[in-house]
Amino acid sequence: MVGGIADLVRHGLLLKYVVASLFRVTWGFVLAVIFAIPIGLTIGWYRRAQMAFNPIIQILRPISPLAWIPIAILWFGVGDLAAIFLIFMGCFLPLLLTAINAVQSIPLVYINAGRNFGLRPAELVYRVLYPAVIPKLIVGLRITLGIAWLVVVAAEMIAVSSGLGFLIVDARNAGNRYDLVVAGMVLIGIIGLLLDVGIRSLERVKSFRWSYSED
Repeated sequence: MVGGIADLVRHGLLLKYVVASLFRVTWGFVLAVIFAIPIGLTIGWYRRAQMAFNPIIQILRPISPLAWIPIAILWFGVGDLAAIFLIFMGCFLPLLLTAINAVQSIPLVYINAGRNFGLRPAELVYRVLYPAVIPKLIVGLRITLGIAWLVVVAAEMIAVSSGLGFLIVDARNAGNRYDLVVAGMVLIGIIGLLLDVGIRSLERVKSFRWSYSED
């Protein structure tokens, strides 16, 4: 394993492959956050929207992100866009459901209290909705980032020609270089741990450390 990592460093591939994987994860994950969370909060806030979209969500939810690989290649070809699309698909629904459930878990008494105190819709969102959903969204972000990292590795084995997933497949095919395979697996695990530690740091932000309680 150490020899495999040293080989990657010597040939200038270690940084290249790590950066390529992180680039795809970042774009796919950020795009999912940008679209899924606002849509999820809106659906969770309006009961009629939930009734309208829930059947579609439940149909799409069981579909594995990897099942989109043929469509991703058909639409975007073999390259970064295909991998980013797969990561987006893997992250979108978990984040969407997290946002919906976060809104629905707010005790109704707090929403009614805010309205009784004359809070305008924007104030209700900022002073009631926002502090209530943030802790749950952080948990959802942690879980979804792990999914993104899993999906990028699988996508790189099929849809691109760089990254840590590609490294594992290429090393196996090019003379059974299992030292590189193990090196790639270890790197994937270490980077996944670092990503989780990074997202968990949000839990230590003072304004994110509380939520409403039934007590």
